[in-house]
Amino acid sequence: MSVIVFAGPSLTARDRAAYPGLTFRPPAACGDIAKAVREGAEGAIPVAIGLIDGLFETAPSPWHKEILWALSRGIAVYGAASMGALRAAELHAFGMSGIGRIFAAYRDGLLDGDDEVAVQHGPAELGHIPLTEALVNIRATLARAQARSLIGPPEASRLIALARGLFYKDRTWEAVLTAGRQDGLNATALRRLALWLPVGKADLKRRDALGLVRTLSQGQDSLGEVRPFAFPRTIYWQNLLDRIVWEAEASKTDPHPGGCPRAPNRLLESLGRTPQSTRSSAG
Repeated sequence: MSVIVFAGPSLTARDRAAYPGLTFRPPAACGDIAKAVREGAEGAIPVAIGLIDGLFETAPSPWHKEILWALSRGIAVYGAASMGALRAAELHAFGMSGIGRIFAAYRDGLLDGDDEVAVQHGPAELGHIPLTEALVNIRATLARAQARSLIGPPEASRLIALARGLFYKDRTWEAVLTAGRQDGLNATALRRLALWLPVGKADLKRRDALGLVRTLSQGQDSLGEVRPFAFPRTIYWQNLLDRIVWEAEASKTDPHPGGCPRAPNRLLESLGRTPQSTRSSAG
């Protein structure tokens, strides 16, 4: 049974190592899910794909169409924790399965911002270690701190607002607490919170991500039934598949001295143009 999971900062290296039966890949970019399905078509078709983390700034994000294509071929697709929760909330009506509190919050309209789950993280060599805090984790942590009477409702509400006002790449606990002090929040409450954070902060993204890998590790019988459906193909979709095929073939050979040939572009061909004729340059 082949199960592919796209995961990065939401799981630790130790978390991934605990599930040797799953095939882990880095955070998904546009084309990666379709590539996994296509590779399966030439070998062992995956019975399930799990989407936890995905790229969104350094590369185009995974298309919804890729997930629909996988579902149309009878492959179960699960999402949780991060981009997977977003996509599952958007596509659960089409058969994608969502897991965890973050997915449920997006599905039910309690959360709507993409930045709720966005973090900056390190490279693969460092295990995609998160360098900033996800807003969903800050919310969960402040709710926990409030339940323990470390801070009151006014402080919790204001700290969430201040955290939302930070760019996701700057959203650390140090930055949130600094913003709280500058905003004039109760200094004693902020000190209590700062001392408690190393042992008390919540990681809702990791919890939901672990829920996904536990589900997928239980075997094919634990997966929900996927009902294949007619998949509408468009020229944009075919162009993505053409690029995936071209990249797979190009990787088998050495690049040409003058650079690799461009991937075919059926959209441009349909307009009577070539990719080269629309190339732009930066002066």
